[in-house]
Amino acid sequence: MNTTWGEMMSTISNDSNEQTPLQSRLNTLTSSIGKVGLLVAFLVLVVLLIRYFTRNTQDENGNTEYNGSKTKADDIINSVVAIIAAAMTIVVVAIPEGLPLAVTLTLAYSMKRMMSDNAMVRKLSACETMGSATTICTDKTRTFTLNQMKVIKFWLGQDFANENDSSSIATSVVELLHQALRKRRFFLEENCLTLLGLVGLKDPCRLGVKKAVEECQYAGVNVKMITGDNIFTGRAIATECEILKPNQDMKSGAVVEGAEFRNYTPEEQMEKVDKIYVMARSSPFDKLLMVQCLRQKGHVVAVTGDGTNDASALKEADIGLSMGIQGIEVAKESSDIVILDDNFGSVATVLRWGRCVYTNIQKFIQFQLTVNVAALVINFVAAVSAGEVPLSAVQLLWVNLIMDTLGALALATEKPTKELMEKPPVGEAIFNVGSKVNDTMIFNVFVLCQVFNEFNARKLEKKNVFEGIHKSKLFLVIVGVTIVLQVVMVEFLKKFADIERLNWWQWGVCVGFASVSWPIGWTVKWIPVPEKPFLSQMGEFKSCVNKIR
Repeated sequence: MNTTWGEMMSTISNDSNEQTPLQSRLNTLTSSIGKVGLLVAFLVLVVLLIRYFTRNTQDENGNTEYNGSKTKADDIINSVVAIIAAAMTIVVVAIPEGLPLAVTLTLAYSMKRMMSDNAMVRKLSACETMGSATTICTDKTRTFTLNQMKVIKFWLGQDFANENDSSSIATSVVELLHQALRKRRFFLEENCLTLLGLVGLKDPCRLGVKKAVEECQYAGVNVKMITGDNIFTGRAIATECEILKPNQDMKSGAVVEGAEFRNYTPEEQMEKVDKIYVMARSSPFDKLLMVQCLRQKGHVVAVTGDGTNDASALKEADIGLSMGIQGIEVAKESSDIVILDDNFGSVATVLRWGRCVYTNIQKFIQFQLTVNVAALVINFVAAVSAGEVPLSAVQLLWVNLIMDTLGALALATEKPTKELMEKPPVGEAIFNVGSKVNDTMIFNVFVLCQVFNEFNARKLEKKNVFEGIHKSKLFLVIVGVTIVLQVVMVEFLKKFADIERLNWWQWGVCVGFASVSWPIGWTVKWIPVPEKPFLSQMGEFKSCVNKIR
């Protein structure tokens, strides 16, 4: 592509077939349930076949079903087919085939109700994805503000000033600039005129925006503002909407310009993207870059926008939300949900509905698992103890039918409550970090476990592994060198080891998990050890058996 427009359109045209967080979890869950169901069905099949061919089963008249060569081949085939049918019925009941129906009903019901809350869903999966959102990247103009300039302040010159004395005027201009007010002088030409005063124009914030931002933050969702305005205007609006706290200054890295973020190295971008709350003077590719960095760190990102410059970020995000009134068609086509009233308050409503969808599906899964586990346990215990399955195929299918249809209808129509916004977001990854960070933490825990286990190995029989530790200076030095090498590996050899750097909190989690080696080692040492090795006792036992023979 030779133009910026062409590059942006190419990012929009690339379709993504990525699974939503809920779809990924449901696929994992159904796969696990299916494997358990197949295992139980196989065990029931084996147990019933063994009982049948060992002559431990009887027919309705109390006669043994299998009598060796005396039993007809047709009777054997019929009995084996009945046993296989019972096992297959268990598989049918165990596999949650009603789950797609429950998900579809929940999404369709929520989609219909969201229309009355000024949110038109274009993609059904966006409803449940919004329930997992951890970060919302939003525009300023027409989302936080009304895009209607109003006179907020008026500065009138009352004293005469010398021609070269402009310090008082300059101070007023800078002060208005920091308050996000646009300046307009009362003249057209710049020669032979006298400055009478300044008028401060402001694009005021929408009603309810501050409350909506607070609601999202209370729900554990970070709100970031990305704007093309100057850094002072962006900071002032963000402070007014309480995205930024009054004591947050630009030195903390909460406010940056797009060019500054663009010039960071990839490692610096990944390190600082979580701390950024306002990005000013940003281009469409700066917004796209921030969304990509957030997703790489494991965030589920929602993006709001209304213009052509927002289309690429809307397409890249997990959930794209476009504005329905002032948004253009390119933005709407790139989005998943259209906010019909152009109000950020409706974004918070969509977030609430998304969590409601997630909760309703969780309720159905819990309900279905209860029925599945009960049916599996009853049939398995009965097959092992009595040699027959108490719940017939028709009965199990009837239970499954009631569970899938009526249960899904009952639980799919629950409405969202205020309590949903008091919980943290579910997120897409463990600890809300990417898979590569998770792999790095697993590797780090494994190595640190060996470090802690070295202390357990010092004393094979004594429970106090720290006894005399101050005398083993070489041991402490070697342990310290091992820890230093591990820190260097994780923090400075990223490309060589194909790992990610960890923050202080993640290091603390790794150390916490690894330190479990100490109590485990202490507990194991309470297990009594025989005076003679176990293998030697086995040898003596074999020799005794041989003498008896």
